[in-house]
Amino acid sequence: MLNIENHIAVKKKFNVEEVRKDFPILKRLVNGKPLVYLDNAATTQKPQTVIDSLNHYYNYDNANIHRGLYFLSEIATESYENARLKIKEFINAISSSEVVFVRGATEAINLVSNSFYMGKYFNDGDEIIISAMEHHSNIVPWQLIQNRMDLKIKVIPMNDAGELDIEAYEKLISPKTKLVSVVYISNSLGTVNPVKKIIEIAHKNNVPVLLDGAQAVPHLKIDVQDLDCDFLVFSGHKVFGPTGIGVLYGKTEFLEMMPPYQGGGDMIRTVSFEKTTFDDLPHKFEAGTPNIAGGIGFAAAIDYLNQFDRDELTGYEKILLDYATEKLLQIDGLKIIGTAKDKASVISFVIEGIHPYDIGTIIDTDGIAIRTGHHCTQPVMARFNVPATARASFSFYNTKEEIDKLVAGLNKVKKMFA
Repeated sequence: MLNIENHIAVKKKFNVEEVRKDFPILKRLVNGKPLVYLDNAATTQKPQTVIDSLNHYYNYDNANIHRGLYFLSEIATESYENARLKIKEFINAISSSEVVFVRGATEAINLVSNSFYMGKYFNDGDEIIISAMEHHSNIVPWQLIQNRMDLKIKVIPMNDAGELDIEAYEKLISPKTKLVSVVYISNSLGTVNPVKKIIEIAHKNNVPVLLDGAQAVPHLKIDVQDLDCDFLVFSGHKVFGPTGIGVLYGKTEFLEMMPPYQGGGDMIRTVSFEKTTFDDLPHKFEAGTPNIAGGIGFAAAIDYLNQFDRDELTGYEKILLDYATEKLLQIDGLKIIGTAKDKASVISFVIEGIHPYDIGTIIDTDGIAIRTGHHCTQPVMARFNVPATARASFSFYNTKEEIDKLVAGLNKVKKMFA
């Protein structure tokens, strides 16, 4: 008889060459050269199983969900709600009702900020705390609320290595602090922040915490109950899933308290011209026809990841990070921006006398894709007194050979500017 428990626990042995076969785009040629894709912090590539799930939905199961009693609608509804259940298990939420589907991490933060404002959670004079390394999506939504009322935004400083000053953070909390909203892993520095400590300090002061997990979920095993975060936001397209789908996780006590961010169909229980009553969680936050295919594709991405031991994937990415760091630092005039002790597989760098845009443009001729610019973290660029950086970000389908090609490309850039 098959031991089901042991069977489920068995994980597929990680082999990078076998994994690369699962991602069809990695076979692509760019400018006649094999693609070297090193922009995973912006978006990850998709395994064939995710692509197939999207095609299957549109070819065979396309129908609107929740309201139809016919066969296709029931199939689509079941697939979509199963996706919510898989995400609940993936992040170890208590209930699938704590998983709200949104377009991405940005919309999730906007949902919380606007709902807190509409629900009068904030009062004039209240404060929220963010960090000096936030993505614009965890700065601008709070500034938009600040434009409507007297809300003070406090910023946790960071040191020259790109690490948050936790002692300074502790001193920022006051009786007026109503929320701490911080990034788990910096998209431009790679810093892995001590979020459990940040949450523990906030909760001692009865302050809830929102974590921007857009970069953390692709690289780390996430357990929201262990973290004890009150909110977690992340995007499907950074976790090997489709674009246009993301998740707001929230503890039930907060989601119940928050009014809907948008109104329309599917988020209501009753509507009259005099009054509307809203549906239960999570549906009261999901107005209109959702990205059904995106949710199904996201579930396929999670199924793909769940084949592997996440710690093994993280360990391999650490090998790539260490190897790339060593090789890049051998390039004369190259400086890495962000040297925290605890980093994910992201390296931002500058080369003396060469603009990052020139770096990115030239190595693209060899099929090497990196990101250049401010990475939607202009305050970080100001902190390190650089206009922009070049950024190479790695995933478990990358190889040391690709890093060698990056280094060769950068040396070619240096020769051109010599």
